[in-house]
Amino acid sequence: MSNPQTLNIALRNGTTSSNVYAYVTGQDINNNYFLFILQADGQTAYHPVSPSSNGSPLAVPCDISLGPPGSTTTITVPQLAGARLWFSVNDKLTFLLNPGPGLVEPSVSNPSDPNFKKTWDFCEFTFNQYQLFANITYVDFVCLPISLLLLNSSGSTQHVTGIPPNGLETICAGLQAQNAADGAGWDTLIVSNNGTNLRALSPNTGIVMNPSLFSGYYNNYVQAVWSQYTSAPLMVDTQAQWGTVAGTVTNNLLTFPGVGTFSQPSAGDIFSCSTGPFAASQDNTAEMGAITARLAAAFNRSTLLINSQQPNGEVESSYYQRAPTNHYSRIVHAANTDARGYAFPYDDVGPSGGQDQSGAVSDGSPVLLTVNIGGG
Repeated sequence: MSNPQTLNIALRNGTTSSNVYAYVTGQDINNNYFLFILQADGQTAYHPVSPSSNGSPLAVPCDISLGPPGSTTTITVPQLAGARLWFSVNDKLTFLLNPGPGLVEPSVSNPSDPNFKKTWDFCEFTFNQYQLFANITYVDFVCLPISLLLLNSSGSTQHVTGIPPNGLETICAGLQAQNAADGAGWDTLIVSNNGTNLRALSPNTGIVMNPSLFSGYYNNYVQAVWSQYTSAPLMVDTQAQWGTVAGTVTNNLLTFPGVGTFSQPSAGDIFSCSTGPFAASQDNTAEMGAITARLAAAFNRSTLLINSQQPNGEVESSYYQRAPTNHYSRIVHAANTDARGYAFPYDDVGPSGGQDQSGAVSDGSPVLLTVNIGGG
């Protein structure tokens, strides 16, 4: 059975502001994957045409007002791929168009972006003929509390609770405390505006803005991992048709025979999960991709020296307990009221049957997705 062509999404204003705006962007699956933006009425599709110059404004209003605190606004979207639900408090967001058309999205890593000093955030979803998949994300940054409640056709629900109203303050305090402990630069991930915490950047975004940040942070740990798996194999369960594969370090490369090799990753490679040895390459087959995800997750959680059976030998309580580690991810998970939420790109990796870390909901028969903004 395939899903209906449209989905209702209930947007609840859980903030204390009467000026909260939502935006929906994505690729319209049933319209050749054209760029899609939902218009301000929350019902009408807008498919931008290619403008003649960069930085052109949208042709129609796409700011969906959520009304006063505690109120709910229901919108309707078609089947979308790579979609985002954006929220902004006290300001409208500026989206621009480049020839293509290509959407210029708000940026937290470009200080000249018109949205840089505004209070905004987003969650992600894909809605197709097979299922709705939605998740809160902290891969780039943390700003606003967002929670998800998914109701399916049988009446059952799934819930991701997100951070509480003071979650950003808790995360910023944690980053300051960690920097006081190790001096690695965690406090530089905090972006403030007129003395108020505006957002907390992920290490990956922080490195985009300051390429020297965390330089050398993982070097000793990576050397220790390479030393350990020179004499003993690292077993990686791909959790797919390739089963479990064994890798050992040969000629300073972590080698999975017949599949591929990994050079030693830098901190930037580990935090991004997509550069250096973790970047896509000609030999980066689907099997190599499965290994990459599990290896990158173990580096972020610093479990490679205590568990040679990845990821099925993992115990969630062991995550982030060894130095160095991704303290941003540790602090963000701890601040979430259910400890869930994507804090790095492969945060969905885990032992088979283990507790979900990623803050996602999904169902093949969705009826209503309720998104609460503000933690209220």
